[in-house]
Amino acid sequence: MIYRHLLRPALFNVAGRDAEAIHERVLGMLARVSESPRLTRGLARFAALAWPGDQGRPREVFGLRFPHPIGLAAGFDKNARAVPALAALGFGFVEIGTITQQAQPGNPRPRLFRLPSDEALINRMGFNNDGADVIAKRLARQTEATVPLGISLGKSKVTPLEDAVSDYLASLDRLYPWADYFAVNVSSPNTPGLRALQERDWLDALLAALQMRLRERAQAEGEGARVKPLLVKVAPDLDEAALDDLVEVCLARAASGLIAVNTTVSREALSAAVPATLRDEPGGLSGRPLHTRAAEVVRLLAKRTEGRLPIIGCGGVFTVDDAQRLLDAGASLLQLYTSFIYEGPGIARRLAHGLAQVAAESGAFLG
Repeated sequence: MIYRHLLRPALFNVAGRDAEAIHERVLGMLARVSESPRLTRGLARFAALAWPGDQGRPREVFGLRFPHPIGLAAGFDKNARAVPALAALGFGFVEIGTITQQAQPGNPRPRLFRLPSDEALINRMGFNNDGADVIAKRLARQTEATVPLGISLGKSKVTPLEDAVSDYLASLDRLYPWADYFAVNVSSPNTPGLRALQERDWLDALLAALQMRLRERAQAEGEGARVKPLLVKVAPDLDEAALDDLVEVCLARAASGLIAVNTTVSREALSAAVPATLRDEPGGLSGRPLHTRAAEVVRLLAKRTEGRLPIIGCGGVFTVDDAQRLLDAGASLLQLYTSFIYEGPGIARRLAHGLAQVAAESGAFLG
């Protein structure tokens, strides 16, 4: 309540019309905390006192152990600057990126827009990041995360589509030591041509190459080393036929799971309260308006895969009911981003506690 009614309005006003400015300020503060193990431990203690409660039982998904199902989606910490602090706030896992082989500035600013009436965001960031080499060096200096770390991989904008495989492989190789799992981002609407990689032939070639490299890396580590999980992030704008094709390729290439969904280019779910000037901004829409479609896609993918591919549900998760809806639809884990902006730093702990209460009251086992 304090965040929503006092801190959030102040933060939004300080940044003025540039939503990215406040994002950078907040991330900068979290990055400074992450540089100090003492400050990180202090933040974890504060978070536990400020947002107390049972965080639920750990769960194992695609061979990894998660303290609870609420994670942070890629896009918030693109450059792995604040992983320890984000874990200290109570996220059950953190996904960084999307990271490309080559450093790139992304699209021109402004490129991030708040839609407060709908608790939504539109972004056309364009995979702005420091590049795989710089981020790998940063991860090597950083305190090891206390929760699973996912790394989202994307294609460099300057790389032709026909060279996408080598681009993704180069990033995977450079970042391999620090990832608990990799996510293949072929669904962002903000890199020209990227979504073509969701098509059957392109995706098949990409997953085949990445899986082969992951097996080679595991073999090189020696007997008993596990092959790191590889997940595919799905666009909400695919029709059922395209989703069926994607599922078939993922099953054939032994992908470890799916992330559903990325941002949408549709504006159909926006309310009339959103000004036309914002509605017409190009980019991907996230937040509350995406939730219904996210639940539909999760349910469809769960049905098509018959439980063979675990799903991370993502899209408009603001409340315990939202979270439970995606879990009931077939998700095993959940990710947040936009609700973190609107609801504040305690949301992961609040949702994890709420889900634990629901499980306790129903006699279900969450994990």
